[in-house]
Amino acid sequence: MTLNPKELCRRSVLAVLAAHVALPRAARSEQVDSQRPLVGALRWDAWYAPGSTTTDALQESLAPEKYRWRVPFFAEVQPGKMPKFPPISQAEMDLEIRQASFAGLDYWAFVAYGNDDSMSLALSKYLTSRNRDLVKFCLFTELSHWGTVSHPAKLISEHIALMGRKEYVRVQDARPLYFLGFIDKKSVTERWGSNDGLRNEIQDFRSRCVASGAGNPFIVLAGTASEIEDWSSLPGDAIGAYVVSDPRGSGSYASLTQLVERRWQSMARHGLPVVPTVVTGWDRRPRVEHPVPWEHNQKPGEGSEFYFDAPTADQIAAHLRKAIQFASARTDGKKAPAILVYAWNENDEGGWLVPTSPCDTQRLEAFHSVLSTEPLSHNPKCKIIE
Repeated sequence: MTLNPKELCRRSVLAVLAAHVALPRAARSEQVDSQRPLVGALRWDAWYAPGSTTTDALQESLAPEKYRWRVPFFAEVQPGKMPKFPPISQAEMDLEIRQASFAGLDYWAFVAYGNDDSMSLALSKYLTSRNRDLVKFCLFTELSHWGTVSHPAKLISEHIALMGRKEYVRVQDARPLYFLGFIDKKSVTERWGSNDGLRNEIQDFRSRCVASGAGNPFIVLAGTASEIEDWSSLPGDAIGAYVVSDPRGSGSYASLTQLVERRWQSMARHGLPVVPTVVTGWDRRPRVEHPVPWEHNQKPGEGSEFYFDAPTADQIAAHLRKAIQFASARTDGKKAPAILVYAWNENDEGGWLVPTSPCDTQRLEAFHSVLSTEPLSHNPKCKIIE
């Protein structure tokens, strides 16, 4: 809320501020939501299962001293030793929700895996958290996880069930928000035969959601930028991206955000609503120097010159404001109801908001300065209370 002191006497200003501060967080969120798109951040939850392939790989990639500053706050960090990521506890998830709420986030977009996958441990803890109403959730699903035309994955049914929960974020006439990403010609052809095969599955997914009572999903499609003409013709409601960058680019964070903001504009020329992706950084050197098992083509050190400088808090806040302005300025028929942030916790790739060890909350505070009306003193910091 912006107050003009020339139009309000001192008593009026104090009264308005007092009333605003007195509102509970949920009420304040509803006020802000009526003025801007919802803002949510991606969660890629590879951090919480020690002994798993993904968690162990991240411990190795962030082990070098020069990358320790990126380690999430919940890590066990000792000089001269590899950082350790303990199993996620309910208290830790409760705190992460409070951190995201302090930042002003409306939702998290969980990168979706099956219910029994270790990558879903954080989602499971979220769903049992007493704080879950503070920050809603939705799903960002990789197309390959949908299965094939002859064997659609059971994950689809799991997602439809999750979309019926009251914590699931809803947009435009209470429609559940759903991201279907990493769409490319090769995957579509191999798994679905053609765009028509995938089109039929998306339509069936939509029908099943409606029949279940979850509602008509607002589907955001995301895929390979160079193939946007193909996948944007699928029956989605908007288009977007998991992340926007130049894999062979380098430079300042300002040059990265210029690239990202140009991409929003180029996507808008396709005539569909665009969910703009806010990129909080892009520097994959930890993975380049210590390749992770699932990136089969990455050779150690190859491409280490391609990265963008880390942002300041002010730069992140400015980039977020640009996304809000972009989304809000579009005409009603092409206005997307949400913004996506890369990311809550892609720390090893350079994109994160989660506090880093021991308790650096500057990125949370950057978002807070744009999205929240709560005082900075409400910052929950990093103490996990079991």
